[in-house]
Amino acid sequence: MIEKLSDMGIKSQYAYTAGFLSIGASLVSWTASRGKSGDSEAQADRWGIFIGHWAPTFFAIGIALQLTEED
Repeated sequence: MIEKLSDMGIKSQYAYTAGFLSIGASLVSWTASRGKSGDSEAQADRWGIFIGHWAPTFFAIGIALQLTEED
């Protein structure tokens, strides 16, 4: 899968950027969900955690792509 991403022109820097953007998106979604009157605090926390779990995946893909780029 990583080689296929590399062949498609995806660079490790793109994955790292996506990781940092997902951290920001997690914070934004958590804040926005807490601000809604209909959602509970628990729902806001679940949204933040759900999106927050994307970051480690993007960082891991970035590391794998970086190792591929070094070869």
